[in-house]
Amino acid sequence: MNKADLFTFIGYLAGTLTTFCFLPQLVHTFKTKSVGDLHVGTLILFDLGLVFWLIYGIYLHSWPMILANALTLTFQMALLGLKFRYREKSVHHRDTETPRN
Repeated sequence: MNKADLFTFIGYLAGTLTTFCFLPQLVHTFKTKSVGDLHVGTLILFDLGLVFWLIYGIYLHSWPMILANALTLTFQMALLGLKFRYREKSVHHRDTETPRN
């Protein structure tokens, strides 16, 4: 394996790991419908960062960067959508919870 192939592989590996680290949160949020701990500002800023990384990857013709950021953006947009969809349920759930000792 030459140096360029090695670094391309590292790019794909990094993209895969950082992309799929959001999948457990997305699945958990979908199952529990609990979004109270997700800050909408963080989600929006992260999504904007992903858009700019995607644009930069397209400019560089970097497939690892394009694929990783496109997929991560898809996961994050789904998480943001769930944040708005389940927002009222989380607020109501928090109001009716029994305090813990």
